[in-house]
Amino acid sequence: MTVPEHTARLALPGVLTAEQAARTVAAIAALQRDDGAIPWFRGHHLDPWDHVEAAMALDTAGEHTRAAAAYRWLADHQNPDGSWYAAYTDGDPDRPCDRGKETNFCAYVAVGVLHHYLATGDEVFRRRMWPTVGRAVGFVLRLQQEGGEIGWRRDETGRPVREALLTGSSSVYQALRCALRLADLEGEPQPDWELAAGRLGHAVAAHPERFLDKSRYSMDWYYPVLGGAVRGPEALARLTARWDEFVVPGLGVRCVLPNPWVTGGESAELALALWSVGDTGRATEILRWIQHLRAGNGLYWTGYVYPDRAVWPEELTSWTAGSVLLAVAALTGDHATREVFGGLRLPYGLAPDCCADRQPR
Repeated sequence: MTVPEHTARLALPGVLTAEQAARTVAAIAALQRDDGAIPWFRGHHLDPWDHVEAAMALDTAGEHTRAAAAYRWLADHQNPDGSWYAAYTDGDPDRPCDRGKETNFCAYVAVGVLHHYLATGDEVFRRRMWPTVGRAVGFVLRLQQEGGEIGWRRDETGRPVREALLTGSSSVYQALRCALRLADLEGEPQPDWELAAGRLGHAVAAHPERFLDKSRYSMDWYYPVLGGAVRGPEALARLTARWDEFVVPGLGVRCVLPNPWVTGGESAELALALWSVGDTGRATEILRWIQHLRAGNGLYWTGYVYPDRAVWPEELTSWTAGSVLLAVAALTGDHATREVFGGLRLPYGLAPDCCADRQPR
């Protein structure tokens, strides 16, 4: 199998060979529709967050035309209020199957657009997508609450759901920082976004009481680190504190306690969070463990119930494969992936008066 040079860079000893990485990239590409949409798998649904995750994975492998088509799909099908619906049947924009609108789903376009721009240097793409990003951020920030947290959804009737999710708000924080970087590149300062990002980052890092209690989910454990609101010694301490609860040696990361179920997406995201705070050893080890979820076509099973030695559910998802490639890309030095997940060159926003000297580092 001939492996393109960019894809060959995704080889990570003990995790993926160059040929295996190429097979995974090809499998994600095969799921993409002609209009650019990337559903979970053909016949299932597309959600905007996982669509972007898969598009970023394509960019790590040099599949820039395909990734650009995925972002064009978002630009073409954005709702007038700046949102997208939470799910579309098989990625068909005329068949939304969940007409709710989730804030972290909508915000994530900023992460993907910046990632694509950093991967390609395509100024035409950046300028074309800038209005799409701006409208999406506007939709999201209309649901920011007094404490800085982001209400997680507008329901099917348009009613705002003001309760906030720690995982979702952590993802929005990363997206706002990417949007601020895009604003800098565009030469259009956004002071309201700066203030919103600072307030949100503080809420995520210091005020768990402002969020619904989902602490039995591993995402609430590692996402404040992955999203960049918690860094340095505090991040390492946070990951260490619940490591034994969520990590199953040799298999991966539990999705939710007390279920004996490890999942590929959560495992790869934890690996990416570990990389972001310098723990490359454990990051690589977790990626090595979850290769038991790899299928022959290069995709990955969503999860594994280990007492039963059973794959469950029996689905091979674009976003699980995408999360693996993104974690591998960070570990193997991909510039764009390191920029958006490392966050060292992303604006922090304006810290609230209570913590002006406590910006995450």
